Amino acid sequence: MKNRIRELREAKKLSQDEIAKQCEVSIQSINAIENNKYDPASQLAFNLASILCTTVDDLFIND
Repeated sequence: MKNRIRELREAKKLSQDEIAKQCEVSIQSINAIENNKYDPASQLAFNLASILCTTVDDLFIND
């Protein structure tokens, strides 16, 4: 499953570190998710969507 996390994060001028701290996960986790190497658990997906002011459906793209 692809995602738009990097695109939306950069549009909001947030670093991976800032997102990671807000989600209480490691930078490595955010990096892995952005690079489609890891699909986040549902709670983390909702947290990311909230921080990025979008919905989970808009954040992830079924391929």
